[in-house]
Amino acid sequence: MEIQEIKKQLFNLEKELLTPQVRKNSVMLKEVLSADFFEFGSSGTIWSKKDVVEAGLSLREMTLSEFAIHPLAEDVMLVTYRVHDRTRNQHTLRSSIWRKKEHQWQLFFHQGTIAT
Repeated sequence: MEIQEIKKQLFNLEKELLTPQVRKNSVMLKEVLSADFFEFGSSGTIWSKKDVVEAGLSLREMTLSEFAIHPLAEDVMLVTYRVHDRTRNQHTLRSSIWRKKEHQWQLFFHQGTIAT
């Protein structure tokens, strides 16, 4: 698969993860998050897959920009981007590691860092 196609797929997955439709849908979250998923939140909290699926995290109006992809291996990608949380008027730098399992990308790691 061409790198631009992978970038498009991962951009769409990251964008969907910012939406209420996905964040409140435990079935979808269970599919997109790998079994060993973990996250370092911008609050300093460490989240597991179980935590994220059960939390019903607060949803905010967020926009994604400056999306970039950095291949780590054939089926492992690091993505980086910025998020503007319009609800809290806060900017964060984001990074995620995605792994391809069979024919589906799954999120393995995510980190958010508050930015200026």
